[in-house]
Amino acid sequence: MNAKIAELELTEPILHDELVESCKRGDSRAFGELYQKYSKAMYNTSLRIVNHTGDAEDVLQEAFTDAFRSLEDFHYKSTFGAWLKRIVINKSINQLRKRKMDLIDIEKTNIGHLPEDDTPDENEIALRIEDIKKAVGLLPNGYRTVLTLYLFEGYDQEEIAEILQVSHATVRTQYMRAKQKLLQHLKQGAS
Repeated sequence: MNAKIAELELTEPILHDELVESCKRGDSRAFGELYQKYSKAMYNTSLRIVNHTGDAEDVLQEAFTDAFRSLEDFHYKSTFGAWLKRIVINKSINQLRKRKMDLIDIEKTNIGHLPEDDTPDENEIALRIEDIKKAVGLLPNGYRTVLTLYLFEGYDQEEIAEILQVSHATVRTQYMRAKQKLLQHLKQGAS
């Protein structure tokens, strides 16, 4: 789970429960507060999967609408943030499917190793982060989805297989190939 969401929920568990219960009673102020607390993190989660700002905004709107309509189904088996994130991820994956997401195969390539550098300064780190973001954005939808769910969202391969409704072997292969392709893009300068 996103560290910011976990921290938010650990520091204010009673407030979150009260907000959720208020939402269940139709309190629009509570809806607004929950939206304010989670919208940015959920937007970023969706954007990392769909890689398109308009689609991420659509997913965010649909996810919150569905979540608020389904609050009676939320029984505190997990945190509200984890429950909402699951909805956002599922909606994001459905959005990719609408764009005819295909889990594709690539030829195995010999990527080699990236050169080891001395300790980088902050500017170098910022540039590398931007390079990584660009390289992730260049990945095919299937690779980007698996990589995002595993590395950024913290799901294990079995959970990803369940979410994507594919076999564990497919997820393992897609993840391995996504890493290879990512390294290839980074080696080429994400161009």
